[in-house]
Amino acid sequence: MSQKINIKKGDIVKILTGDSKGQQGKVLKVLVSDYKVIVENVNMISKHTKPNAKNTQGGIVKQEAAIHISNVMLLEASGKPTRVGRKLDEKSNKLVRYSKKTGEVIK
Repeated sequence: MSQKINIKKGDIVKILTGDSKGQQGKVLKVLVSDYKVIVENVNMISKHTKPNAKNTQGGIVKQEAAIHISNVMLLEASGKPTRVGRKLDEKSNKLVRYSKKTGEVIK
């Protein structure tokens, strides 16, 4: 599987399927080898932790779980979901991401 990943850390995405369907959030981390992303305050799980130096009490901690990259869609600046393409920018001669819906370059 050598598919390009069009979502980067810091992007605002919408969840398309699963328990968190319809929610939006900022991408905290992209797990390239697993084709998954971790989105802020989405797909929350309860993790049981032992006491340690950081958390002396231990107990149950809420944290985000990874979501497959095919189940999220990038949001434009206007807040609408869009597919992402890549094209060569004439000015800077670099490959840039752009919205397939409007044609605008994604920062």
